[in-house]
Parts: sequence; structure tokens; C-alpha cells
Amino acid sequence: MGRGAATSLLRICRSKDQGSKNRAFLSYRCFGSGAESGRSASRDHRFISNFDARSCLSSGSLVHLLRRNLLCRSPYFRVVSAVDARLYSSSVEKGKDLEDAHSFGSKVIGGENGDGVESLKFAECLNLLAVAEDGDDLKGENTHEPVSFDENGGSDASDEWHMVTGEEGGSGGSVSSTIDVPYKNVGLRDPVDLYRELCDSKEPMKLTHDSYETLQEIFRSFMESPWASNQALAIYIGKSFFPTASHKFQTFFTKKRPADITMYLVSLGPCNDAVKFLFPIFVEFCLEEFPDEIKRFRSMIESADLTKPHTWFPFARAMKRKVVYHCGPTNSGKTYNALQRFMEAKNGVYCSPLRLLAMEVFDKVNASGVYCSLHTGQEKKRVPFSNHVACTVEMVSTDHLYDVAVIDEIQMMADPYRGYAWTRALLGLKADEIHVCGDPSVLNMVRKICSQTGDELHECQYDRFKPLVVEAKTLLGDLRNVRSGDCIVAFSRREIFEVKLAIEKHTNHRCCVIYGALPPETRRQQASLFNDQDNEYDVLVASDAVGMGLNLNIRRVVFYTLSKYNGDKMVPVPASQVKQIAGRAGRRGSRYPDGLTTTLELNDLEYLIECLKQPFEEVKKVGLFPFFEQVELFAFQLPNVKFCKLLEKFGENCRLDGSYFLCRHDHIKKVANMLEKAPGLSLEDRFNFCFAPVNVRDPKSMHHLLKFATAYGQNLPVNIAMGMPKGSARNDAELLDLETKHQVLSMYLWLSHHFEEETFPYVKKAEAMATGIAELLDQSLRVANWKPESRQARKQKPKEKPEQKEDGYERPQSLAKLFSLRRQNKILKIPHAEKIST
Repeated sequence: MGRGAATSLLRICRSKDQGSKNRAFLSYRCFGSGAESGRSASRDHRFISNFDARSCLSSGSLVHLLRRNLLCRSPYFRVVSAVDARLYSSSVEKGKDLEDAHSFGSKVIGGENGDGVESLKFAECLNLLAVAEDGDDLKGENTHEPVSFDENGGSDASDEWHMVTGEEGGSGGSVSSTIDVPYKNVGLRDPVDLYRELCDSKEPMKLTHDSYETLQEIFRSFMESPWASNQALAIYIGKSFFPTASHKFQTFFTKKRPADITMYLVSLGPCNDAVKFLFPIFVEFCLEEFPDEIKRFRSMIESADLTKPHTWFPFARAMKRKVVYHCGPTNSGKTYNALQRFMEAKNGVYCSPLRLLAMEVFDKVNASGVYCSLHTGQEKKRVPFSNHVACTVEMVSTDHLYDVAVIDEIQMMADPYRGYAWTRALLGLKADEIHVCGDPSVLNMVRKICSQTGDELHECQYDRFKPLVVEAKTLLGDLRNVRSGDCIVAFSRREIFEVKLAIEKHTNHRCCVIYGALPPETRRQQASLFNDQDNEYDVLVASDAVGMGLNLNIRRVVFYTLSKYNGDKMVPVPASQVKQIAGRAGRRGSRYPDGLTTTLELNDLEYLIECLKQPFEEVKKVGLFPFFEQVELFAFQLPNVKFCKLLEKFGENCRLDGSYFLCRHDHIKKVANMLEKAPGLSLEDRFNFCFAPVNVRDPKSMHHLLKFATAYGQNLPVNIAMGMPKGSARNDAELLDLETKHQVLSMYLWLSHHFEEETFPYVKKAEAMATGIAELLDQSLRVANWKPESRQARKQKPKEKPEQKEDGYERPQSLAKLFSLRRQNKILKIPHAEKIST
């Protein structure tokens, strides 16, 4: 029996099975000449029987069939980059075809370009061809996928490969046919050249429905890619503008759609590789199409640049400062040693985390014979001939020159709301010596900052005077097990008063109360009451506010619970906070030098022990917040944006170094949003009003702040507009009212120190009222024996009906209500209906 490809073709042509014949012809459509192969079948949708070899006889070489057909049509070999097809030849030596095929197969398997084609599939194909060469009948069967065509006569696989056919050359009419997949190397080309090719493309490539959907999915994934959005910031395409730019880029690509780039992109599919391939082209498109937007966003970014904050203080950088880090836990003497150096200096400043602690240092330093002034947001006490000042960290001046500066609780640099104040103090204070006190959590950050500023760093390590002991025996859930000198720590105002009420009801102990909403004066009075041994107040019930700022004679810290509400849900108390609070037990020089700690419930004891065993967590970033000048510069880029939106835009677009984070300013944005109702305020006025100490969750406090801002914007004297309470609180509602009134007065005093004094003429009155309310609060807490009332319960409490007068007169109701009640048959008679209608 005859052998070779020609025999196989003859058998196919003589086959009576028309379906098998058609399948074979569609699969082996390249049996035509080099000039016509791949074109006649796709154009006429049928097999051309003649070989049409223009200058040579018909060839039975399987090598040609393999190269020109299987490698192109089989899905196994579509990744082949290039194949050089030989001319058809009738003078083929016997046995040479299969040998050439195997040699060619090994060449493709290795990959001319290192592509590494699947060798198993290729070997299987060679074996099939070998069987056919030996004369076995193909029976018209085709193991490959049939080829379908679109309306234009093109193959649906044209997005994956195409054939380039050479022209006739020389008199011999030899034809050089090349099967190529040029998009294979598209990913290696220069993006600039690819973009130029896109721009120069005249007619878009026609795609099948599936390929078009794939292309749309690729651009959809590109638009939604966080990686691409972040990378676009490098060319000053903001995240808010990125979707618009991506959509325009998609429209541009769809209109152009050159064949090679489109085929390569569709072959990749919607994946990260496709996004990374498109991004450099997208960059070129944006640079050419959106120069104005890029310029505007670049100016905005540069105005919101918070990188290299140590360069913001050139005078401090001109000094050779000495930074001493007093590193240790609570009750280790670190703050004491720093204050000794502070009092020895000719002049100095002490930066406190709380007003209460600043007042305590102010009293202590003056009592030791060193004149010291006090400067907080709410009060300024200037002592004659004083060269020392105790202040809160937010109020410290970076313009004055000091010999010694003390920054207490330096670990607060990592606080999400106030951390910027400690960072600013450490970077900007002009002092020869800066003593920072805190735990080891920010030690590495201080080292890094000192290396950037060129300051000399000295580290002093401290250990606790006496170790903190955890009592294995808890209170077993019974508050009757409380002892003198105990401090019960709860994390909500309601729990504090419930604990106080239970202890005083079931034991002979009397309780002092300390929590954050109380004025500093009241907290100091309650602390003095607890420390005094000559009275009956021997138990303290406090919140986490007891963790810093007070020297207390605490024998044992008892945690009422170790979970608290974070504004969203109940969460465990952080280990660092547990350490800070538990460390308040036992103090050198007090009647309880040994510190003890335990829990109310046995279930919480294990978590307490775990927290105390944990080392201090190392801080990786510290807080920053812009000065007004930086916000003002940023506002020039967005002239028509409201201040609340301006702060939001600044937070979105600011640039930070890896060692810093932007402090949370949700409360500032709430105040800024409310101040939109106050006309006449400048940008600087709004910025300063936003930092006023207001409780954003208290509607009364927010209402008074709005009234103050409105009067100030209209150049009117800002009035307090609030009366003095007549006496101490008789219930929890009156106690809450006293707290709110003191907060309003504190806010008024703070504003008077940050704005023109002439606009706030009632400072003396506000100070007297604040002192009086603080005393009333202290008196109220001493006798408080009521159950706390929540604000929600107060809102839901039904209003009392107006009493009828003796003459029978009843307050008229609205006609709408009367008719509504009549329709609902709620009442039978409507008294004085005629009077109401008139």
C-alpha cells in the first residue's frame, strides 16, 4: 500500500463519509500551495483539491504538513513563536520525512526562544503522524478542535495566531511561507513604541464576541486594581481621578485596537499580568492626555507633603541637642529624676499629657522654692520672676529657647488622636537638653528620629522599685471583699456609679470617684480625699483616667472588667493600658509601697497575667498633623471646597514617610461640618475652632460651640449665655448637667486664650463659674447614692402633661391634632373648640 501524505489525501478525497471528509479538510486546510494555503479554505469554506504548487511538484512531506498545519491549528502548539516552512518537494528520500519531523519536534520542544512547549503533547502528535505515514487509514477523523469562521471569513482563532505567506521570488517561483505569532514578543517591546502604535492605528481589529468580552473584562480589572491605582499616584493621577482616566484609556484602546497588541492582551486574559502590561501604556496615555490634571494634582500633593518633618524646625536643627531617654515602667522614678534636672536648670519647660499633671507639677515645683508658671489651654498663671513653666504638650512653644525641657509620657507619640503633639515637641523644641520619659515601646523610634535630627541620645534604664504582684485570689465576683486602699477600675461611667453604690450599700467603706469627664479640679479634690488617712473615704472607684496624672496611695488595683466599648463594639483592654493602670498600685514613699493587682472575676485573671507578662509592643509609626500654614497652602489648590471637605481631601492626598501616620481627625471634621452654619469665619478661624475641647457626642456642648463661633464670625462679643446652678446634684441627670456646663465653660476659656481677648469679655465670670461648678461636682460625688441614668433613657422619658389650672383652663391644642383625635375617636368631646377655632 502506498505511503505518505499524498496517499492519505487520496483516501480522504475518496471517502464516502462526507462529515469525516469535511472535518479532515477543515483541520488540514493548508494542503494548498504556499501562496494560497490558509486563505482559500478560510475564504471559500471548502477544501481546494488541487495542490496548486506553482513551481514544484506536489509534496508528500509530513514535515511540511506538520509545520504548516498541526503546529498552527492544534491548540497544543499555539505558543510556538515562529516556524520556517520548507517548500513542497516531490523529491523526498524515503524515511527522511519522519526523521526531519522528529528533529524539528525536538527543536520546538526546546523552544527556539526558550518558550518550553509541552513536549508530551508534541510527542503524541508525532506518533499519530507516524502511524499515518505507515499507511493506516485516518478515516477522516480529527482529534483537534474544528475551526469556526466569522462572517468576514476569518478564523475565530485569529486572535491567537496568524500566518504570513511570502511572495514568489525569482524565476523559479519559489515561495517562502512563514507561520508566525508576532504578539508573543509584544510584552518585550517598549511601552512608548506600543503607545505610538496605538495612536497610529487606523482600523481596529475585528474580534469575536468572546474575545471582545475578554478585552472588556481586562479593562474592568485594570480599573478596579488597587495596585494600578496606587502606582498611578507616582505620575500624579489621584485615586479620585483614576477611574475617569481608566475609562478614557479604555475608550481610546477600543477605537484603535491594533492586531498584535490586542491579540497579546486577549491571550493574557483578565489577570495581574495584563494589568501590568497595560499600565506603562496607560502612563504614556495620561501624560499626553491629562497634563493639566497632572499639574494640578502635583501642586496639590506638594502642598500636602508631610515627608521629612524634622526639616520643619530649622532653628532646632541648627542646635546640637542632647536627648536623654528615661526608660522604665510606672513607679520606677524616671519622671522624678527628669524633674530634678528641670528644677536645677536656669530655665526650663515641662510638657505634660494632662492638665491635671501640669497643675500637680506646677504646685510641686513652686513648693520646692522654684518659681514656675502654668500654661494650659484653659488657664495661664504667670508667676513673677519665674523662668520655668509647666504646660500641656499641645501648648508648648517651639519659639522660646530653654536650657532643659521635659516631655512626659513620650509613648503617647503613637496615640492615634494626640500623637502629633509629642512628635512636634520632640522635633521642634529649642532646648540644650531634652529629657523624655516613658516606657520602652517608642525607644527605637526615638533613636531613629535622633539619627535624622543629628541629636545626641543617652538612654537611662529604670526598673520598678518593687515588683507588681498579682493576687491569685480574686474578689470572686463579690464587691464585699473590697478592702481599704483598693482602687476598683471600671471602663464606663455607668459601671463606676454602680460599683460605688454597691460598695457603700453592702460594706462600711466610702468611695471616691475619678473619671475622664470630671474637671481636673474635681479629680484633684477626689484624689486628695482618697489619700487622706483621717477620713472615711478609703476606696477609689475610677476609670482608665487613673492611669496617669495622679499620685495616689493605692494598695491594690482591682479590675472590675477587662473589656471596654471602643465606640463600635466591646473589645479587650490593650495590654499596654492594663500595665499602665495596674502599675499605679504601690508607690514609693506612700503607706502602700508594695503594689498588688487582681480582678473581680476569676475568668479575667488569666488575661491580666498574660498582659503583665507581655513585653512592651514596639511602635513602628508615630503621629503627625499639619500646621495651619500647610492646610492654608493646600486650600489654595481647592479654592471652592468647604473646610470639612478640605480636611478630608488633605487626608487622602498627603504624603508621609514610613515612620509616621496622619493622626485621626474624625472629631475635627464633625466640628468643621457643624461650623459651616456659622458665617463670617476665616479659614484660620475655622481651623482653630475645630481644636476646641468639645465633646462631639454631647449635643449641648456642640450647640454652645456653634453659638460662640456664630457670634465671633459676626464680630459680636461672645457671651456665655448660661446660668449658674443653684446647688449640688440630687440625681444623675443633674450631675450630667453639671458636667456639661463645666465643659462649656472650659471651652469658653480655651477659646479666649486662642482668639482676641476683646471678643471674649467674660473670662473672669467663666473662671468663677467653672470653679464653683467644680466644687458642686465634688460635693455631689461625695453624697452620690443614685443609680446612673443613661442619656438614651432620658431622651425616651415621656414628657409630663401640663397641669390644669384651678379655673379649669386647659392649654389649647392645635387644630390638626384635634381633628386627628376626632377621626380616631380618641376623645368624645373637644372642650373650648369654638375658642380654639377663633
